[in-house]
Amino acid sequence: MRREAVAPRPGWQNKLEQLGFDYYVMDGKPYWTEQSCYAFSSEEIDQLEAATEELHGMCLKAVEHVVSSKLWERMRIPPVWGDYVERVWRRSDPTICGRFDLAYDGNGPPKLLEYNADTPTALYEAAVVQWYWLKDVKPEAEQFNSIHEKLIDAWRGVLGRLPPEGLVHFARFEDHPEDLATSEYLRDTALQAGLAGKPVTVPQIGWDGKRFTDPDEVPIQVLSKLYPWEWMARESFGAHVLTDTTAFLEPAWKMILSNKMLLPLLWEGFPGHANLLPAFDSEHPDLGRAFVKKPIFGREGHNVTVVGPGVFDTAGGDYGREGFLWRAYHPLPVFDGNHALVGSWVIEGKPAGIGMREDERRITHNNSRFVPHYFT
Repeated sequence: MRREAVAPRPGWQNKLEQLGFDYYVMDGKPYWTEQSCYAFSSEEIDQLEAATEELHGMCLKAVEHVVSSKLWERMRIPPVWGDYVERVWRRSDPTICGRFDLAYDGNGPPKLLEYNADTPTALYEAAVVQWYWLKDVKPEAEQFNSIHEKLIDAWRGVLGRLPPEGLVHFARFEDHPEDLATSEYLRDTALQAGLAGKPVTVPQIGWDGKRFTDPDEVPIQVLSKLYPWEWMARESFGAHVLTDTTAFLEPAWKMILSNKMLLPLLWEGFPGHANLLPAFDSEHPDLGRAFVKKPIFGREGHNVTVVGPGVFDTAGGDYGREGFLWRAYHPLPVFDGNHALVGSWVIEGKPAGIGMREDERRITHNNSRFVPHYFT
């Protein structure tokens, strides 16, 4: 694994815009860069793929443990939601995608930092944008990237569970460019699978007394949403979900995996596992002198603190009301002054590809650069 300098494609901005990827600069800073790329060996890619499959399998066992033991309060899930979460888990409501964030440098097993299992973004750039970069810049190389094909297959599975007139609504905030692009890309892959897909903004969703509806008063049968479960479960309007008249993607059992209490739960269930780091719901002597403190419900690196000998970094934000967890600090590898993070995608429960993010800081955040990759 290494970071390489490469020449940007002539007219690369236009190439990105032709793909509908127009947020390559965010808040005045480059979000996409093709002045560099990450190179892997096929053996390293095999290791990342195997670790991703192993971790997802362990996460499914964690869901079963939470549901069977009714650990709603520990997972900060309102107990009134417990029966509904158990119901959608027992009937195997389908999942489309999730993203593991891994620390990996090619010299040891990948380590799980967190699982973005509910509303993962950076999907379009991982599935499509870096693929076109590969074809232009490294046409003889390979890329760990079957995300697009696996998404279409996953939607075909959803199609098989719907009546012939079945319609999937895609809810998002359209003033967030990355959320809009992610939602539209998911809708596009659903259309390619043969589904009917209709966009809707989150504030446009209504309730007619029996069903969720769109602005045209069409009942919402299936809703693909980029709106976190932990928000929905704490809003009065969200209580209508418990009528179970709309199916959701991602399903409600994903709220067990999308909050950071998953990390202590996995460490208890699989202590010492090569792909896990010690994690606890309070300060613990096994953490040693270096640790990361993270909010149980947190997003985009907000309210994360890194502490260790000669090491300190912290990020502000509005998260942490539900509490924090503590995880052993495992530094990201540094290449040319950049801390590199592997985002490993899971589509319908199977490893599907990676996207690389990098930042000068130790804490990866929403504007951390996306960098393409290849392997030989």
